[in-house]
Amino acid sequence: MSTQAAVAQLAPGVDLYDPTEEVALLRQTVRRFTEREVEPQALEYERAEKFNRALFRRLGELGLLGITVPEAHGGAGMDAVAAVVAHEELSASDPGLTLSYLAHSMLFVNNFFRNANDEQRGRYLDKVVSGEWVAGMCMSEPDAGTDVQAMSTTAVREGDGYRITGRKMWITNGAVDDGELGDLFLVYAKTGGRISSFVVEKGTPGFSLGQRIKDKLGTRSSPTAELVFDQCAVPVANRLGEEGDSLLHMMRNLEIERLTLAAMSLGIARRCLDVMNGYAIERQAFGEPINRFGQIQRHIAESYAEFMVGRAFVYDVARRIRLDAPGHRMETDAAKLFTATMAKNVADRAIQVLGGNGYVGEYNVERMWRAAKLLEIGGGTVEAHHKNIVRDLARDPHFYR
Repeated sequence: MSTQAAVAQLAPGVDLYDPTEEVALLRQTVRRFTEREVEPQALEYERAEKFNRALFRRLGELGLLGITVPEAHGGAGMDAVAAVVAHEELSASDPGLTLSYLAHSMLFVNNFFRNANDEQRGRYLDKVVSGEWVAGMCMSEPDAGTDVQAMSTTAVREGDGYRITGRKMWITNGAVDDGELGDLFLVYAKTGGRISSFVVEKGTPGFSLGQRIKDKLGTRSSPTAELVFDQCAVPVANRLGEEGDSLLHMMRNLEIERLTLAAMSLGIARRCLDVMNGYAIERQAFGEPINRFGQIQRHIAESYAEFMVGRAFVYDVARRIRLDAPGHRMETDAAKLFTATMAKNVADRAIQVLGGNGYVGEYNVERMWRAAKLLEIGGGTVEAHHKNIVRDLARDPHFYR
């Protein structure tokens, strides 16, 4: 039985979070890697606003960059639960690195694999699954974010190719090496009023780096940039699927994107809960540990309860998702909606419990708070989730059956 089937048939007594030996081993491996290699560099690279390409390559060596790609194509052949595990564990240490990992492994690799043909897979998969190339996805624009239909980037057919013209904004992994472009991007553009998608390599004529976005509130070790397409020449062979079919590709991939962003929220909240609990045990005031005081107890207890609710929700959604078919927008929107704000609130409480120590970088909770705020905005704002959920509930008022 496949991992997906085993998870879907979760039996009494099976661990919701590690439902198979394979997933339990993955968590153990990623947690050990995070403790030994990710944690020691996290604060340094965040402060320097620098992408750790060597560490990113290590994710490829561990098989994480192609976690949802079948083994026959060089990936790990795992499912949505595995993707959630990886993002939870990594983000408990370094949300910036994890965001770059998500943009590469979910927004590009998973999306590309599901919609590419075998010839396209043969050209690019090895490079991105190994980590030799760093990839990303280009959807948002200066004047089009949540409203994707408002994008103005166009791709005009000319013989055996297209000319792409437009600007993409807030692109994760847009500039990875001190101002150098990332290696490979999946780019959405309008073709005759409908959305199509194209694979564009660094070095393609007409493709350049615009503004590199610095001084972000958080996730500073994840590079963000504006990318410019000025009559960028792309062959027809780089179009994914048929012309005008990519809105479905986009919407299908948004489900796993939002689920893994929710998993990042879990990692952030878990780290903050761990720090505030440990601090409250050790820190003394008026002759006793501060966890004896009701105000502190409320911060810790509510954080634990909210984290456990969010974690159960995310893993329950993950076990039911099929990566090769859409149909879980409402659940994935709701999971991210709840956990994004939950993580920010838990991080805020952690800062309060630590007092002045929580306000400085040494204890990491202020870094986690800054990262958590992004998750209420990126990958769909909380307001967009409200809209989607209400629309879907109107179509399916008996969702609880």
